[in-house]
Amino acid sequence: MEQKYAIGLDLGGTTLKYALISQDGTILNYGKIPSMAEVSAEAIIGQIMKAISFMTEAAGQDRAVKIAGIGIGTPGIVDNGRIIGGTENMTGWTGIDIVSIIESRTGLRAFAANDANMMGFGETLFGAGKGASDVVFLTVGTGIGGAVVTGGKLFTGYGGRGTELGHVPVLADGETCACGSTGCLEHYASASALVRMFTEEMRAQGLPCDGADGKYIMDLCHAGDKVALKCLDRHCDLLGHGIAGFINIFSPQMVIIGGGLADAGEFYLSRVREKAFRYAMPECAAGTEIKGAALGNKAGCFGAAAMVFQGTE
Repeated sequence: MEQKYAIGLDLGGTTLKYALISQDGTILNYGKIPSMAEVSAEAIIGQIMKAISFMTEAAGQDRAVKIAGIGIGTPGIVDNGRIIGGTENMTGWTGIDIVSIIESRTGLRAFAANDANMMGFGETLFGAGKGASDVVFLTVGTGIGGAVVTGGKLFTGYGGRGTELGHVPVLADGETCACGSTGCLEHYASASALVRMFTEEMRAQGLPCDGADGKYIMDLCHAGDKVALKCLDRHCDLLGHGIAGFINIFSPQMVIIGGGLADAGEFYLSRVREKAFRYAMPECAAGTEIKGAALGNKAGCFGAAAMVFQGTE
């Protein structure tokens, strides 16, 4: 079978990452530039076209490399190539039909989906989930993003509007989340939530805590700090509740966890794993493994390229 190649783009609020990737998962070229998300939609599109130009030029240096298409993971909810919402950090981005724009300017087929979905899809096909057909992916950072892969295909719900896993309610009488609902998993179990919890606990004890972030708290946990460990246990308990719910619904072969906190490895993952399996139904969790992500900040590019490979079969 002839090798396929795709351009995978991972658009973020600060950075646009781009890669030229072969169907066997080899990165031929990779780079990143500012996304210009704070400027305007026109500026973002300009950066996207610049990245595509870089990759087409790289492909042109090898006559054997024929680009099958372009995939892009973008913040927000994507319906048939158009961004329809959820783009608070992207100036003017809601309403943009990014697929039509890319196709009209390049002559190549284009595919677009939510950025967290692309990260999860990349991890499933090329990373920690390679070989699995059913995967739940969570990225635990400033917020919580997620993706669901069933039968080797990305599940996005009707019109691409589903799998907002960070906005599953875990506390019925909880605090207001940034999405407008209350008690969401993201509000209570993200890295930001851990920092907020730790800061509140420190202040309640009259202790200094300015400048605390997830890494600082994890370092304290490694050192045996009681306040930090108490907050981490609460964080893992809440995240474990959410993951248990996903296990009970999807019974995945793998739950893959990415994001900054997961970089702490087994120190963190073992705690999340223990909580999740405590709350999940044993029958649903019988075939489930919980592990850390493997592709780092390239996962979104891999997923975007994989979307091209599946879409051009």
